[in-house]
Amino acid sequence: MPALNFKGKSIVRTHHLTVPYRQLKPNAKKSLTKSKPNLSDNLIIHGDNLLALKALLPSFSGKVKCIYIDPPYNTGNENWVYNDNVNSPMHAAWLKSVVDKEDLTRHDKWLCMMWSRLVLLRELLREDGVIFISIDDNEVHHLRALMDEIFGEENFVADITVVNNLKGRSDDKYIATAHEYLLVYRKSPLFETYGLPIPEEYQDEYTERDENGEFYRLQGLRKRGAGSKREDRPEMFYPFCYNEAMNILALERSDKSDIKILPKLSDGTDGRWRWGKNTSSGRIEELVARKVEGRDEYDVFQKDPMLIGGGLKTIKPKSFWLSSLHSTDTGTRIYKQVMGKISFANPKSPYLIRDIIQQVTKGDDIILDSFAGSGTTAHAVLALNAEDGGNRKFILVEQEDYADTITAERVRRVMRGVPNAKDEALRKGYGGTFSFFTLGPALDDAAVLSGKEMPSYLDLARYVFFTATGEQLDEAQVDEARYYLGESRQYVVYLLYQPNVDFLKNTPLNLSFAQALPKSEKPRLVIASHKYLDDDRLREMRIEFCQLPFAIYRFRAQ
Repeated sequence: MPALNFKGKSIVRTHHLTVPYRQLKPNAKKSLTKSKPNLSDNLIIHGDNLLALKALLPSFSGKVKCIYIDPPYNTGNENWVYNDNVNSPMHAAWLKSVVDKEDLTRHDKWLCMMWSRLVLLRELLREDGVIFISIDDNEVHHLRALMDEIFGEENFVADITVVNNLKGRSDDKYIATAHEYLLVYRKSPLFETYGLPIPEEYQDEYTERDENGEFYRLQGLRKRGAGSKREDRPEMFYPFCYNEAMNILALERSDKSDIKILPKLSDGTDGRWRWGKNTSSGRIEELVARKVEGRDEYDVFQKDPMLIGGGLKTIKPKSFWLSSLHSTDTGTRIYKQVMGKISFANPKSPYLIRDIIQQVTKGDDIILDSFAGSGTTAHAVLALNAEDGGNRKFILVEQEDYADTITAERVRRVMRGVPNAKDEALRKGYGGTFSFFTLGPALDDAAVLSGKEMPSYLDLARYVFFTATGEQLDEAQVDEARYYLGESRQYVVYLLYQPNVDFLKNTPLNLSFAQALPKSEKPRLVIASHKYLDDDRLREMRIEFCQLPFAIYRFRAQ
């Protein structure tokens, strides 16, 4: 497969591995919760998104169903700076200069910034998960090549054109740009779409009514377009029998008055049906015969209902989205309703993000946005939950100072209600809670063993369990009193730890602790600051030891 080469790629290719895990520090004052802030809530995280994504791995690796991000478009006007702490002094100096239109390597810097973040985002996705990325002409070609390399070109789903400015940009020199793109990649072939409800412009086609008064439209059963000839699928050329007087359509009848209906092309030659004979027989109640306009002959049609299960039927999303609801003007108008003034440039429309998440999520799925901006993604998640009764959860990450005053504040308002909103549901408020977190110190052995910024038992447990086993900690299993973390597929895991230096100095893995461990078919993995047992004795007792905290990496690699 062709690969995209850019300056700095050799440095950033494995940079995500060197990024330290950090504590997530709850901020109760900035949260909107019914109890203490917690990681099972909706989340808003203030901090660098690369560090935040790494911090989320112990709790959310492989759990996120849908990712939506709206990264910098790298137009040359944003004046952004790559601020990741890369290890190469030469590259660090180059990367940390301001990116503007005069920077001839701005595309390289943008790719360096995106690489590590996309790698971590992929780790957070479920196997049936999907990522949507808003982008424009400045980087779409580079991003497509980058995604092919990180996600695999076989996992490309679509490059959707989204009309976001119906009038077009008047300051463009030659062509007034009216669109941007949504680049879509899946994690694996397990991904499926649920479709989108029929748009209003299609609903006018549903003019027929059944005996219950439900609307439907007629779709021709005859195949049209490519592959529509009889010789293309001979087994799909067969007759229907129609009794006009009794209005009965069937496949097999002996009545001589029946009219035989065959799939004929417009030129009179033999065509074929869309369904095989067995399918038509099993779904005959969905079919009707109607006279062809202008001709003394009949054709067969499928009754396509507008409602299924009490709700609008869904259709496969198309690769071109044209709706005023998706426009930047709509996003700005709704933002102003919620916040009272325009304090954020070009916010995305919540209708756009609703249409993204509606087609790929349901129930309690998790949606992640690591370039959260004005908080539109949370707005869309809450609105969709209120509409369909779902319990989807959002995770937002925003590194700018407005993470509280704009991102979180918007979420507070749409949860509580916006008195001046035109939408009744938004006036009442969508309800819900969120926990606000900031990034704490790195979870490293120097900090733990020196007593500086020592994490809580649960924070460290979450981190060491994940890094040792590659699995998320089930916090319901944790029994801190006996230092028990729970079971992974391979181990029963214990953590000898208290956020106290004296405890760490005086509490090794010793014989009395080892002998007191419950028997288990699986090996026991004990994580502690040090041990007083030799390796031979530990092997006899089927105990494996790892030292706080980085020796645990060797267990996950096995």
